[in-house]
Amino acid sequence: MALKEELAGIVGSECVIDDPETLDAYSRDLSFVKPVKPRLIIKPKSADEVQAIVRWANQTATPLVPVSSGPPRFRGDTVPSVTGAVIVDLSGMKKIMRIDRRNRVAMIEPGVTYTELQPELAKEGLRLTTPLLPRASKSVVASLLEREPTLIPRQLWASLDPLRCNEIIWGDGNKLVTGDAGNWSSFEEAWKRKQAPAGATGPGQADFYRFVSAAQGSMGIVTWASVKCEILPALHKLFIVPAQKHDDLFDFTYQLLKFRFADELLLLNNSSLAYILGDSPDGIKALMKELPPWVVLVGIAGRSILPEERVAYQEKDISDIAGKFGLKLESAVPGATGDDVRKALLNPSREPYWKLGYKAGYQDILFITTLNRTPEFIKTVKSVAESSGYPASDIGVYVQPLHQGANVHCEFILPFDRDDLEEATRMQHLLTEASEKLIEQGAFFSRPYGIWADMAYSRDIQTTTVLKKLKGIFDPNNVMNPGKLCF
Repeated sequence: MALKEELAGIVGSECVIDDPETLDAYSRDLSFVKPVKPRLIIKPKSADEVQAIVRWANQTATPLVPVSSGPPRFRGDTVPSVTGAVIVDLSGMKKIMRIDRRNRVAMIEPGVTYTELQPELAKEGLRLTTPLLPRASKSVVASLLEREPTLIPRQLWASLDPLRCNEIIWGDGNKLVTGDAGNWSSFEEAWKRKQAPAGATGPGQADFYRFVSAAQGSMGIVTWASVKCEILPALHKLFIVPAQKHDDLFDFTYQLLKFRFADELLLLNNSSLAYILGDSPDGIKALMKELPPWVVLVGIAGRSILPEERVAYQEKDISDIAGKFGLKLESAVPGATGDDVRKALLNPSREPYWKLGYKAGYQDILFITTLNRTPEFIKTVKSVAESSGYPASDIGVYVQPLHQGANVHCEFILPFDRDDLEEATRMQHLLTEASEKLIEQGAFFSRPYGIWADMAYSRDIQTTTVLKKLKGIFDPNNVMNPGKLCF
């Protein structure tokens, strides 16, 4: 086949895959997005090969779908929307290009996972703050580009933190290095001058890396990125603050955010915490009954300078704040200890992925709002679930403060049996109805996967117009993941 031979000339024949079983695996994921079989899968090994592939795609009008995380996948963004697409699988680009302890920065290729990066950072006394239990095969670069929320809100000064510089191959085949690194003549010269890719803005005053964030691969392909790390704690404790109602925890949470107390800070209901800690469907069910209805998880870390003293004073101050609101800082609650939760939060998910431990599938609904508005959204999802025949007790709720607490990531986790056609059909209906009601209430779907894209962009014609103009600049031939978002 001429197409396969052309691509083999770029990456080598061993990196071009066309067997039916593999093509079928890439044609679908665990979402409700319609399966579309790709034409080929290609696995580049370098940025130069990626650039050659994109230029070839422009010459042949071939759609490209970038993928960097391994399976299982859940949100439809890596499933082709059109026929004849070629999957560009970056998961083999696994170089950890540099770890700079002095400036607390790491440079990595898109195939590097949290499982692979964290041990290497630990050797240098560093770590990277992570999303909530990322799957073992999750690409760090993909996670940050998709703005998956991380667990330490006081370190989030921008929506893309801790992402910094990127090398982007735009849809037209041109290459751009963003941020501080865009001013370098070469890596070697930068290292000699002890420069670090720590500033995200640039070249010039533009934040070019924002154009590829939450873009689902529709603007270009990132071939390396730098990430801001933190000092590995010498002492790290996690406490649990239980409550009967989640709005009982609001004032306490706002106070911690105000004073920049705590490291990890997140709210979970009993179902979400059971999904994290339980090791079987029966174990999860038992934990749901045993755990408190709502908890705030509070991590306190002491690093290289006076770690014991830092943990001690924060523990006392946070305990005093909790007491003012009739709450208590606990090292354990029925069904969970702070140490068990800490170990879970600081590592990638066990297998199977933690959201799949209760049933064979799940659907999540995620958006941005403010903490004080979450009760109305929870009420809406529970109402729709009950009208759809879905047990409200199975709904996991995860609320993650962001941007120093200025807003929160609100996520509903809805496990269901994918092998039961009737149950899957009900879940699809629940997803659609709940999403429509939530967006009408003011939920901000900042990561519009699947059906959320039409809901979000149809309500914001001005943004849609601007995005289409940008798409015309950076990907004039529409080869990058066509059909996603508003494209």
